[in-house]
Amino acid sequence: MSDMSAHLALTQLVPFAAKELDENKVTPGVLGFVVFAVLALAVWGLMKSMNRHMHKIDFAEGPDPATAGAPGASAEGASK
Repeated sequence: MSDMSAHLALTQLVPFAAKELDENKVTPGVLGFVVFAVLALAVWGLMKSMNRHMHKIDFAEGPDPATAGAPGASAEGASK
């Protein structure tokens, strides 16, 4: 019973609310909100996934392989 009365109340309020709105104004409506919410959730999910992948990366730099074999090669480059 309560579901039916809520439906009747909603159908009575929709025309009343529509008359108060300016007929020349365009609004995105429910579809615009749903599309925006889906895009926001997708971006949030992608950022969460990127954050997980970034934590797996080891950023510690090793010695440069080109200068590792030549002793004093890095000292010469620093003095110039």
